[in-house]
Amino acid sequence: LDGHDLQLTNLQKIYWPKEGFRKGDVVNYYLQMAPYILPYLLDRPQSMNRHPNGIEGQNFFQKDVRGKVPEWIDTFEEFSESTDVTVEYLVCSNEATLIYMVNLGCIEINPWHGRKGSTLNPDWCLIDLDPDKPNTFDEVIEVAHAVKKVLDAIGADCCVKTSGSSGIHIYVPLGAKYDFDQSKNLAELVVNLVNAELPDLTSVERSPAKRKGKIYLDFLQNRETQTAAAPYSLRPKPGVPVSTPLDWSEVKKGLTPKTWNAFNIYDRVKSEGDLFAPVLQKGIDLEKVLKKMQSLL
Repeated sequence: LDGHDLQLTNLQKIYWPKEGFRKGDVVNYYLQMAPYILPYLLDRPQSMNRHPNGIEGQNFFQKDVRGKVPEWIDTFEEFSESTDVTVEYLVCSNEATLIYMVNLGCIEINPWHGRKGSTLNPDWCLIDLDPDKPNTFDEVIEVAHAVKKVLDAIGADCCVKTSGSSGIHIYVPLGAKYDFDQSKNLAELVVNLVNAELPDLTSVERSPAKRKGKIYLDFLQNRETQTAAAPYSLRPKPGVPVSTPLDWSEVKKGLTPKTWNAFNIYDRVKSEGDLFAPVLQKGIDLEKVLKKMQSLL
């Protein structure tokens, strides 16, 4: 694949016992979906969430791949202040690297927001709607539209996708023109307005104990080494769900995190195309957006 020999192992291993979905099915999924997911992975350091024994087995995160990957795999070094060591991250540079990660047990794919060479300049700003246990997905949908209303009012384009778990991700394209502080500040301004409008349903409190029963408006994902499941990534949840880009007209009652999954996503993208493509285009003019924001504050 891409001129590299890949040794794939344990392809018959069951990853989803209830659905009978095997490791080989995960490999086939990513081979089929590579044209759609790769644009969001290329040149990005990866935080690998490995599930070598499937969704019911123990998982672990691997960031440092120093001395553990073939020479043909691209990497990126970053000094970690928290651990006081230099971490060598795997960088996804082609389909072969994607399938290499999948063979290691990566069910979901978690790229950085910035690319190698511009890791301090994210391509997008992420607003992550993270519900608590009693929250319904219809409530998450209500909050998503409140976020969209604010973004529309300030002239900020955005794309939406299911997280593939219990939430919704909203991305604002930045075109790698701004830094993470600017990205985080934009997200914080937006979610504070939404929280003011829906105080009983939402929270911006970081501590789970302080936001029980509320949907967390998470703007803190906008940091260099933070990651989120990529568009079209599988998620290690029942039903083999996919983090699925949506048209805003589809974000309505009846949508569930499992509506789109490994069994039906390919037919969808073949007919709909990639609804997330605008995220990788030139991005918003932050100065103009912040000027419009002033009138809302």
